[in-house]
Amino acid sequence: MAELKEAVEGLWQRRESLGVKDLEAGEVIFEVLSGLDRGELRVAEVKADGEVVVHEWLKMAIMLAFRVREMTQYNIGPFEFLDRMPLKKDFAEKGVRVVPGASARFGSFLARGVTLMPSYVNIGAYVDESTMVDTWATVGSCAQIGKRVHLSGGVGIGGVLEPPQAAPVVIEDDAFIGSRAMVTEGARVGKGAVVGAGVILNPSIPVIDTETGEEISRGYVPNYAVAVSGVRTKRFKGGEFGLPCVLVIKRLNEGERHSKTVLNDLLREHGLAL
Repeated sequence: MAELKEAVEGLWQRRESLGVKDLEAGEVIFEVLSGLDRGELRVAEVKADGEVVVHEWLKMAIMLAFRVREMTQYNIGPFEFLDRMPLKKDFAEKGVRVVPGASARFGSFLARGVTLMPSYVNIGAYVDESTMVDTWATVGSCAQIGKRVHLSGGVGIGGVLEPPQAAPVVIEDDAFIGSRAMVTEGARVGKGAVVGAGVILNPSIPVIDTETGEEISRGYVPNYAVAVSGVRTKRFKGGEFGLPCVLVIKRLNEGERHSKTVLNDLLREHGLAL
C-alpha cells in the first residue's frame, strides 16, 4: 500500500506531462481504481473518535485517471457510452440489486445488500451494506454512505474531487435522507439522523437547535437528530431577508431505528413531511 501511495504521489507531481500513452502510469492508476471498486481502498473513513480522515492520494489517483485513461466507447445492450471509465458489472455475484435505469461507475464500491433504483453512483463513492439508493438519487464522486442508509427519491449527494484535501460528503450508518434533499461540499449526516425533504446541507448552512436557538454546527447534522429546512432572518442595508438554515426539531434515542410512519407524523406536526 505504501509503495502504491508513493507511486501515485510521484505521478501527481508530474501530472502536467502525463497522457494516455504513459502505460506505466496507467497501470498504477488502474490498480488504485480496482482497489476502490472492490472496496479494499476507501477515499475517506470515520474513525472511532468521530474524525473524518481523507486519503488524499486516492483522490489524486482518480483525477489522474482522466489524464492517463483513453476515451472509450462502451456498448451495453441498446445503450452507448463514451467515457474513460467502464460501468460496474457482476452485480449478482456481489449481492447487489440494480433496477433497470441504474448505473454505477467503475471505481465506486457497492457492498452486499445495496439496492439501486434508477439512480447513479459516481467514481470513488463507497456505499455500504443494505443501503437503498432510491429513484433518481445521485451519489457523487468520493461520497461515503454508511450501512442501512435510505437515500430517498431525488436526493443529491454531492461529489468532490478538487482540491485533493477537500472532504467528501459523509452519511453515517442508519441515516435517512428525505426526498429531494441536497447534501454537498463535504457536509456530514450523523448516525441514525433524519434529514427532512428538501433540506439543503453544506458547510455554509447553519444547523440550529430549536430547543435552545443556538447554532450547533455548519453542515453537520448530529447523531440521531431529526432535521428540517428552515429560514433565519438577517438584516441587510436593503432590508430584512430570509436565509436558509437547518433546524433540529427532535433528538431520537441513541440506537433508535426511525420508522417512516412515526417520522411523517412528527414532521406533519411542523407542516412538513419526508
